[in-house]
Amino acid sequence: MFPVSSIVPVLQAGRITLVSLLCMLALLLSNAAQAEIQTAPDLFPFEVSYGASMEKGVSLNGSAKRILTSQGNGVWLYRTEVKSFIADLDESLVLKWEDGKVVPLRYRYRLSGFLIKDRKQSIDFDWKAGVATGDYRGKSFEVALQEGLLDPLGFQVQLHQDILNGKREMEYQVLDRGKIDSERFAVVNDDSERTDGGESPLLKAEKVRENSKRETLMWFDPDSQYVLVRLLQAEPDGSKYELKLKSVDLGG
Repeated sequence: MFPVSSIVPVLQAGRITLVSLLCMLALLLSNAAQAEIQTAPDLFPFEVSYGASMEKGVSLNGSAKRILTSQGNGVWLYRTEVKSFIADLDESLVLKWEDGKVVPLRYRYRLSGFLIKDRKQSIDFDWKAGVATGDYRGKSFEVALQEGLLDPLGFQVQLHQDILNGKREMEYQVLDRGKIDSERFAVVNDDSERTDGGESPLLKAEKVRENSKRETLMWFDPDSQYVLVRLLQAEPDGSKYELKLKSVDLGG
């Protein structure tokens, strides 16, 4: 076994890199789960799982499950559960699906684990009143809503929808921790990378960052209804975090 002292520095650099990995896992799962949106006008129930690994002197493995269930009347519950040796993540979104667009209603987030202080966030969207209220790490906030504003889970669903519709450069306004930030992505084709036995090149997407050496890449498989088969995040210090698809159950 590796000593605890070797793990602690990995956990203490701001919003720890493992947290970034877990958050990106939400993006991985949401894209894979939405694989049939191009041919189906509505969302559908699903259950999908992934494996996650982190390397920085030691290897830490984890797993995740994402479940989407219909609540009726166009309302859906979208939930992520991530389990690992040092951290667990529970993240959920109640959303409305209207005209191919995500309308967030209620977002919840909780991170807890070994040597990690619990982190919580809640956001409630009141579209009639035009305001979102929330709480992050014990501090409340209130933000005026604008059309198309999304939450940390909702923008991930919208990203995949836009990719399927042929967009190759995307930008979203996302409410997170009481602030509205822009999330930008670009998609490119790479003929050199293919799935095992696949005939078509994988579709590769990257998160666009300004003045940052951190790199996040995602690979989608057109031969398997654009399931996202891999995500790789490289940190400036050389650490690498990888997510790989284990199984997908897309049901109706």
